[in-house]
Amino acid sequence: MIKFTKMHGLGNDYVYMDAIHQNIENESSLARFVSNRNFGVGSDGLILICKSEIADFKMRMFNADGSEAEMCGNGIRCVGKFVYDKGLTDKTEVTIETLAGIKILELHVKDGKVETVKVDMGEPILTPKEIPVISEEEPVKNLRLKAKDKEFTFTCVSMGNPHAITIVENTKEFDVETYGKILEVDKAFPNKTNVEFIEIVDKNHIKMRVWERGAGETLACGTGACASVVACCLNGFTENTVKVELLGGTLKIEWNQEDKHVYMTGPAVTVFEGELLQKE
Repeated sequence: MIKFTKMHGLGNDYVYMDAIHQNIENESSLARFVSNRNFGVGSDGLILICKSEIADFKMRMFNADGSEAEMCGNGIRCVGKFVYDKGLTDKTEVTIETLAGIKILELHVKDGKVETVKVDMGEPILTPKEIPVISEEEPVKNLRLKAKDKEFTFTCVSMGNPHAITIVENTKEFDVETYGKILEVDKAFPNKTNVEFIEIVDKNHIKMRVWERGAGETLACGTGACASVVACCLNGFTENTVKVELLGGTLKIEWNQEDKHVYMTGPAVTVFEGELLQKE
């Protein structure tokens, strides 16, 4: 039997497993199985909490299609809650190794349980080759792409994983699925991309819907919210501290102009726990 915990950050839900005290194999196929909302647990993917030689813990993240991703902002907040609530650490500041580097988490505890988490997401990556995106512009603020009947202008940012951000008039009415799945695999993005469609409400408030690479539209994306605020700042659309309203709730994102790091604060919620029967 494999023990798991279903958790979410603003509705961006994952199945979490302790890979320190359990032997987890065939991670990609396991991710596809548990993510299936009809025959599995149902989630946007699988996140494993592992040992690390360079941080307190290591996070491995697999999308619903089985592909391994670099990072997930909503997911890493739940990792912080997982390790504290389950007694794997008693520290309220923990370091997590990811494929996007080491992230520092500040855990906000209430009644012995983690309620919200502030994550130092590090500096945004704006160099085209490192995002990666095919463009001669740096930073990339005017990438024009066409999908079906529409033309889009993208600002491209990496928060350890690639994001392409574009402005739309009305996020509620926008057809994210039709255009997101085309733009995700556009030849301008060598490793595919996450696509953010944002609506500017005012200088400190934006609305965002996201088409996540390998998962489709999700209720929230932490790295996407961070990348969107960076994109808005680069274009002069917003201030440096912004409320990002997603389908699943709201995140506070700050791009600190002193250390150039992006800070994300938001909730982490445990939904339920269970066990999976291992196949022979």
